[in-house]
Amino acid sequence: MEKTQAEIPDELSRQDLSRYVLDMFHRIMVHHTLWFREVEHQIGFEKALEVMEEAYDRSLSIQTERLAQEFGFEMENGVPKPLLDLPKEKLLSLMQTMAKNWLANDGVWFLSMENRHGMNDAKRCNDSCWARYSPFEAWSIKKFLGLPEQAGIQGLKQALRYRMYAQLNTQTIIDEGVDCIQYQMNVCRVQATRKRKNLDDYPCKSAGLVEYTYFARGIDERIQTECIGCPPDCHPEDWFCAWRFRIAGD
Repeated sequence: MEKTQAEIPDELSRQDLSRYVLDMFHRIMVHHTLWFREVEHQIGFEKALEVMEEAYDRSLSIQTERLAQEFGFEMENGVPKPLLDLPKEKLLSLMQTMAKNWLANDGVWFLSMENRHGMNDAKRCNDSCWARYSPFEAWSIKKFLGLPEQAGIQGLKQALRYRMYAQLNTQTIIDEGVDCIQYQMNVCRVQATRKRKNLDDYPCKSAGLVEYTYFARGIDERIQTECIGCPPDCHPEDWFCAWRFRIAGD
């Protein structure tokens, strides 16, 4: 990237000024994350989520209202009206795009770490990241759906359909009892891409054990997670990984 010669932002070209505005968006996202990380460090994860719920709701309202004034669009019940005016098909397409962007962001972080520090350190960071992201995603989905604190297996079934992955991959949920389900990842975007390139499955079991266990606990702390199979384990053609969730003691 070329170094800008402008000494102050007012002297930037329109292209560089546009890049600078995008960089400011990035700084807001990182600052939001660092705030949460520090609050978590000081008072613990659960209490940090409570603080973030208040901070995020207020911050989102303030930021969107200012952007609405800047770009000249209306807000309706806290949602930008241009979003509400989109046809449902376009909103569903946007949902897919957001999920793809999330997965791309995850992938470039992994590759950037691997390129500089090797596969072992990249996997270690990936697993640790899931230990925080999974319970956060569970909390976020519970808040969005209005699920109770102990949402049970039925709550978990619903929440699994609202994960980022659920918008990208093909999955099956099989009832095995009143409080027990089997969850299969039939088509995994990452693994399917590797398969098309004649590469071995990515060994994601260590991350999956963290990801699914922490997500299930985030929905209901009573839920136990069992890995039926996940690469590098051998698996049948109709799924890449499979997991069993049950209420503890049942």
